[in-house]
Amino acid sequence: QVQLVESGGGLVQPGGSLKLSCGASGFSVSNSVMGWYRQAPGKERELVAALSPGGKMNYLESVKGRFTISRDNAENTVYLQMDGLKAEDTATYYCKANIPGGLAMGYWGKGTLVSVSS
Repeated sequence: QVQLVESGGGLVQPGGSLKLSCGASGFSVSNSVMGWYRQAPGKERELVAALSPGGKMNYLESVKGRFTISRDNAENTVYLQMDGLKAEDTATYYCKANIPGGLAMGYWGKGTLVSVSS
């Protein structure tokens, strides 16, 4: 059974850092396309960062240079390091997996809330 569990969210001051984790089970993150999405209140969910099996990374323009996506194959976990956080980064962050042979719509975690405020 595929499961994704996000953790690491919280309240942080502007300019601060957080590292989100997405623990995966039931599949391997190393051969799946993994993504971090976010959704702020009243806004649509948007892709923040994605990591392909080959290591290609894509980022939302507004987070380039501040956020870094990575994975630990041994831990079967994907991370999102967030530095230089801004108030506009406040949102619930979700992990998504597109698994070879799995659901076309992908699999989602339940999210973790990130609040950036002084």
